[in-house]
Amino acid sequence: MQDFHNLKVWERSHQLTLSVYKLTATFPKEEMYGITNQLRRASVSIPTNIAEGCGRVGDNEFARFITIAIGSASETEYLLILSNELGYMKQTDFDHLIKNLTEMKQMLISLLKKVKTKK
Repeated sequence: MQDFHNLKVWERSHQLTLSVYKLTATFPKEEMYGITNQLRRASVSIPTNIAEGCGRVGDNEFARFITIAIGSASETEYLLILSNELGYMKQTDFDHLIKNLTEMKQMLISLLKKVKTKK
């Protein structure tokens, strides 16, 4: 077990989630139970799974939660692409979020490799 607060990737994913919440507050009201909700849930799932994995005992379980976080990051990426193409955000906001998300996914993959080679 480790403290998730100490992981840079958790901090990055938490900041991304805060950004997604701020951004989706400007989405059309008719998307409240559609893209807005799904994008928020997908982004929240990333730091949540990192935190939950840190609370588990053993590298196998931690690796499983990191894998889920990577999947949630990919889901978030698609929903950002869709939202951008629907015109729900500025291109600069999209570019910034995608850049951060891509870097975060790389960090998650590196962490997963490190955990798997630790066994």
